[in-house]
Amino acid sequence: MTQPRTPTALAALIARHTPHSGDFPSAVPNLTLHRRSTPTSAIPCIYSLGLGVIAQGGKQVLLQEAVINYRAGQGMLTSIDQPVVARVTEGSAAEPFLGMMLTLDMHQILQTAAQTQPPPPSRASDYRTVVVDELEPGLASALERLVGLLDEPALIPQLAPLIQQEIIVRLLAGPYSLALQQLLAVGSPTQQIFKTVAWLKQNFTQPLRVDDLAQRAHMSPSTFRQHFRAIIGVSPLQFHKQLRLQEARQLMLSQNIDAGRAAGLVGYESASQFSREYSRVFGAPPQRDIRRMREAG
Repeated sequence: MTQPRTPTALAALIARHTPHSGDFPSAVPNLTLHRRSTPTSAIPCIYSLGLGVIAQGGKQVLLQEAVINYRAGQGMLTSIDQPVVARVTEGSAAEPFLGMMLTLDMHQILQTAAQTQPPPPSRASDYRTVVVDELEPGLASALERLVGLLDEPALIPQLAPLIQQEIIVRLLAGPYSLALQQLLAVGSPTQQIFKTVAWLKQNFTQPLRVDDLAQRAHMSPSTFRQHFRAIIGVSPLQFHKQLRLQEARQLMLSQNIDAGRAAGLVGYESASQFSREYSRVFGAPPQRDIRRMREAG
């Protein structure tokens, strides 16, 4: 019988603050912890600007046509919202999947970059919106100290912002910087799409008018559609739909409301259209999908 491996310091910290399978918001702003005791089915979701880290176990992410496998000791930095399909591939009761997600602030990245002047990428072709790499010792140490603040809650308001700034400095100086470079270029297509996506996330209940979004991004409609699909991986209409469906799913899970009310809250005028599109994305009608998720959790 295979013996469980000795957990890393980060894994031990995450395990201490995740008593069972699930997703755990923390007292540290923008930090969530995650635990799974079994492999999971593939789940469509949207990865936002942030750093996901696996401390124990493994995960697979389908991004457009790419299959990304990452494991303990690696981080995945996403520089702009990306619709993906993700599943935990390694996790058991004896050795659960343990991970963390640190959502990053765009303004803090821009401010820190202006102060530190990170080196530009070696080639334009190096640029990617998602980068998976090994955690460098300095970055791993900063992440451990950030999660470790959960054991010293009184120090969180003073120390968490300092450690989070250190993490951004290290991201800009290391291999993950490639995923941030286009965000730093004022007026670049990626930065314009990023701003448009941020607006969409705040206004997804409104009807989608692509021409208005293109004007907001200072592009022609055809150029806007081309850049949006190239950077995000789906069309503006598909992204808008996924934002609505993801929010409706979260509302039904967290607030225990029915599908009809959730559909109305996220902007759907037709409950039947909502149910059809929900089933197409999540593989089951709303009620069955929510029941399945609760049973799995």
